[in-house]
Amino acid sequence: MIDQNGIQLKNIYYMLSYAYQVLRQSNYQEMQTEEFDHIHDLFAAILGKGVAQQLKQGLYREYISKSASLTAMRGKLNLTETMQNFMQHRQVLSCEYDELSENNQLNQIVKTAMLFLVKQKTVQKKQKAILKKELLFFDHIDEMKPTIIDWERLYFRRNNQNYRMLMNLSHLTLAGLLFTTEQGEIKLASFLDEQRMSRLYEKFILGYYQCHHTELKASAEQIMWDLEDGRVDFLPVMQTDITLRYKEKVLIIDAKYYKDVMQTRFETKKIRSEHLYQIFAYVKNLDRKQTGNVGGMLLYAQTEEIIQPEEHFSIGGNPIWVRTLNLNLPFYKISEQLERIVKEFFELY
Repeated sequence: MIDQNGIQLKNIYYMLSYAYQVLRQSNYQEMQTEEFDHIHDLFAAILGKGVAQQLKQGLYREYISKSASLTAMRGKLNLTETMQNFMQHRQVLSCEYDELSENNQLNQIVKTAMLFLVKQKTVQKKQKAILKKELLFFDHIDEMKPTIIDWERLYFRRNNQNYRMLMNLSHLTLAGLLFTTEQGEIKLASFLDEQRMSRLYEKFILGYYQCHHTELKASAEQIMWDLEDGRVDFLPVMQTDITLRYKEKVLIIDAKYYKDVMQTRFETKKIRSEHLYQIFAYVKNLDRKQTGNVGGMLLYAQTEEIIQPEEHFSIGGNPIWVRTLNLNLPFYKISEQLERIVKEFFELY
């Protein structure tokens, strides 16, 4: 986790905006000019607009298994319970059936996040009023205990893709991944895992290049192992964070979001060996013909460590960079850093 790494509040919005393209729709555009004093206020504004959009389309519904005693047959009959009802002179059938319902886990999580934000003193009255109005449409939906939500097991189908952003925002809100410093910067809470912010960081960089560099083919590619013989079944999948292609050149970016960028060995700061091995494996397995046209980059979110890596070297004929991205700058400065990367590698001048 980067509990020493400040992130300007507005940049959280931009990161979410690029990571989840839904935020770039017209109904979110006005938020770029709004000022927010606290992360919860920003989340309330985004969630309010996201829920409003979802209400226009209709809340997601899925089949929920239910059991009930009914006067008419529905679904499957529970014979044992029905016989017990008759023995007790209750003329009802015990039925088990599936019902299409809005009272499902995704909507329960959204409602729980909304209720949490409504209770926060740091959320402006305007944002609270919007959420309270929207909560009226969630009256029949249950609230959940945040501690029992299994975020890793959430399942998305074709008809609930818009909930990806709502779920990630709800997770950031409920899990307390972020908190605000007195200076208005955002820092990660030190007691939480870094996976969620790491994924946002990866998706943000990929989304940025997909948006601003259509001449590049930007994707999260899987790389096949360059094996001469043997089975590939037992080898791990080489899943890149960001792969950029332009003409004959390829740049693989491994986005890293860590509290400590460097590792210490014998009181000396060094690049993490496992990260270097990983990017090297990606590059060499993709550059099977050894053209030297495939490069790799470890792109760390900058921390407050005294030593920040800024390295460029060649390994086996392939260029490797190690750089940091400072997220505690005005966004146009972050953009300049990302632009410099592709201009230098692909020579886009």
